[in-house]
Amino acid sequence: MNRLIDIAGNVAAVAGILLCVLTIAARILGIYELAGIDVISLFTVGIGMMVFACLAKLHVLTARTRSG
Repeated sequence: MNRLIDIAGNVAAVAGILLCVLTIAARILGIYELAGIDVISLFTVGIGMMVFACLAKLHVLTARTRSG
C-alpha cells in the first residue's frame, strides 16, 4: 500500500509542477483562460496537487520510520 501511495505522490508532484509551469507561461504570454478555465484556478489546482504529493511522501516516510 505504501508503494502505491509513493507512486501516487510522484505522479501528483510531476503533474502539479507541469500544470504550474504551464499556467505561469500562459500568464506571461497574456493568456487568461485555458480550455475555458481561468489560469489562476488551474494554478491553484497545480498547487493542490503538489501539496497532496508532499502529504503522500510524508505518510510514506513516517510509515517507514514506524516499521523499520
